[in-house]
Amino acid sequence: MKTARVLLEKLDSVMGFPVAYAHCDVPCGIYDPHAAQVAAHTVVRMDMLIADLAKADGSSPETRNKMIRYVKVKEEHAEIAKHEVAVIWGDYMKPEHAKENPGLNDLVWDTLKLAGKAKQSTDLKDAEALLESVQKFAEAFWKTKNVQTVRVKSFYPTERTFVYPKA
Repeated sequence: MKTARVLLEKLDSVMGFPVAYAHCDVPCGIYDPHAAQVAAHTVVRMDMLIADLAKADGSSPETRNKMIRYVKVKEEHAEIAKHEVAVIWGDYMKPEHAKENPGLNDLVWDTLKLAGKAKQSTDLKDAEALLESVQKFAEAFWKTKNVQTVRVKSFYPTERTFVYPKA
C-alpha cells in the first residue's frame, strides 16, 4: 500500500492535480430540508387524527387499530424529521455556517429534542412546535446557500405552511 501512495504522490507532483474537497461521504451536493418538513407535517396531521379519534368510541377494534396506526406513523415521521435535520447538520453544515447563523446549533438541538417530544406526546402543540422548528431550520439552511425563502400555505390537510426557496 505504501508503494501505491508514494507512486500517487509522485504522479500528483508531476501532474499537479487540483485538490478536491467533499463535505460528506458522497460529494453529491444535494441537500434539502423538504423531507423534514413533510415529515413534520405528517406528525401534525397524525396528532389531528388522533384527537378526532379520541372523541370516538375507543372500544371498537377498528378504532383501536386506527389509533395504533396513527401513533406508529407519527413516531416514524418524527424520527424522519429528526434524521433529516441531523444529516444536513452533520454532513452539510460547516463551522462557518454556524458563525454566519448564530443560534444554528441550538436550533438543531431544539429541533431534535422537539422531535423526541412529538414522538412521546399526542399534544398538537408539540407537533406544531416541531414543524415550526423544522421550518426555521429550512430557512437557515437556504440562507447558507444565499437563497431567499418564502412561507407558503400548504395544500395538505394540516393547512400549515411550507418553507420554499424563492424563485
